[in-house]
Amino acid sequence: MTENDVILDLKRKTRTGLPEAIFCAGKTPEQINRALDQARDGQIAIFLTHLDETKAAALSAVSFDYDPISQTAIAGNWVAPTGPARVAIVSAGTSDLPVVTEAARTLAFHGTPSKSYVDVGVAGLWRLLNIRDELAAYPVIIAIAGMEGALFSVLGGLVPSFIVAVPTSRGYGICRNGETALHSALASCAQGLVAVNIDNGYGAACAALRSLGK
Repeated sequence: MTENDVILDLKRKTRTGLPEAIFCAGKTPEQINRALDQARDGQIAIFLTHLDETKAAALSAVSFDYDPISQTAIAGNWVAPTGPARVAIVSAGTSDLPVVTEAARTLAFHGTPSKSYVDVGVAGLWRLLNIRDELAAYPVIIAIAGMEGALFSVLGGLVPSFIVAVPTSRGYGICRNGETALHSALASCAQGLVAVNIDNGYGAACAALRSLGK
């Protein structure tokens, strides 16, 4: 292990409009701390993903907002956004909540309010139909589902919003840890539907931000 094994991309926001984040899986607490030191020296707040509770407890950031459900954290000073939500986050089941929360916290960190609609999957289609008009008012919807991923195509046929599909690893057997839901998203006949990788709430939020011109 060397002192230069972590090099934070402090100018990414200038180039792309979205700042660097720290993906913590596979990193030691010492490596994460070195990244946090660079963020502090650069006087920026930074978002951390896939940070388990053991590693979170070992970090040295002074200002640290940790959420164990999504395993995300925000280090440094930031202000939660206010005002009307611009993005709806819709999940098929309560089991998808870690991914929902990751997406919501990513959006909040970037200054974009969102509203979450949890456990409205198509097995009880009335739940989705009851909020159809409300969902249609959002410019962007992040749709999150495991199992067979039917929520993606159903939403795509009900609302005019830009939809980002997030397959999750929830499900049994042939669901194959989210591969079936991913294939459903990629094979959808709903025009304009886009998909991110399995369980990637962070990536879905970033896609939503790009679509909003953030």
